[in-house]
Amino acid sequence: MLKRLLLLAPLLAWAGLAQAGTLDNVKQKGYVTCGVNVGLGGFSMPDSHGVWRGLDVDACRAVAAAVFGDANKVKYVPLTSVSRFTALQSGEVDILSRNTTFTFLRDATIGLRMVMVNFYDGQGFLVRKDAKIKHLEDMADGTICMLQGSTHEMNLADWMKQHNISFHVVLLDTTDVLIKALLSGRCDAASSDGSNLASIRGAGLPNPDDYVILPDRISKEPLGPMVRRGDDQWEDVVRWSMMAMVEAEELGITSANVDQMLAESQNPTVQRLLGKSGDFGKLIGLDNAWTYNVIKQVGNYGEAFERNVGMGSSLKLERGENALWTKGGMMYAIPFR
Repeated sequence: MLKRLLLLAPLLAWAGLAQAGTLDNVKQKGYVTCGVNVGLGGFSMPDSHGVWRGLDVDACRAVAAAVFGDANKVKYVPLTSVSRFTALQSGEVDILSRNTTFTFLRDATIGLRMVMVNFYDGQGFLVRKDAKIKHLEDMADGTICMLQGSTHEMNLADWMKQHNISFHVVLLDTTDVLIKALLSGRCDAASSDGSNLASIRGAGLPNPDDYVILPDRISKEPLGPMVRRGDDQWEDVVRWSMMAMVEAEELGITSANVDQMLAESQNPTVQRLLGKSGDFGKLIGLDNAWTYNVIKQVGNYGEAFERNVGMGSSLKLERGENALWTKGGMMYAIPFR
């Protein structure tokens, strides 16, 4: 009986928080608690001054800007791939913004909700250049290391069944351990989301030019923040704070020109987005400057992408699927009307 109660404890805590209302709790304590990766360059990692930066970090900063008018009112909690869901279920964090894949089982079974996709990705493979490996099938019977608690193990198992090729799989706890295993030769390849591998290659390896990411992608990995199921108001706040960044990019609104757009634009959509008309903020428990604060302090989605993972960053990733839908990508804002 005691064991059963311990297993239910996170969900019971989640139910109590949902009933109380996360937005009210966040306002009362004065900051947003954000669960992030323990260290993934471009997505969530503290800089040399201890300031957390990254695309996933900016999602939480956007929510803080919307709620408080101050993007810095965030407390970051580093989480492993194993501990991340329990931390959100139990109420330890208000948002899980930790390069997490949206899947059917996660949506249907663990009491959490994916808010929206903020990065479209796929599972890839990082290998030594001198191994002369061109494609995944060239590594038959080799050893592939990956992080425990991710979708990657099932993806690779499915691929092996479909192609009748076997690998030895080693599951590890953290990215640091994964890097050490790759450098020591314990692994023939490291497997993770392509963006994660780009971060490892660009920032985690002493000689990045000695390694290549194979062209193979064996899965769809739509990544994005999660919140607790059953708290619709908080889900709205998080989703629409992020959606405002995409809408702003579609409309050509940036952190640099948002004041001018607010003062001069006659576009009805711009006026609604920036709170000049519509009273949209009041509909989700915020003031009408919420989206202005998000764009002014965090920027539009394109700005966040470029400085964290794009050509203005060490990762230098192409926009690809993460470009706006008008430019051949999949980023598409739900209308603000």
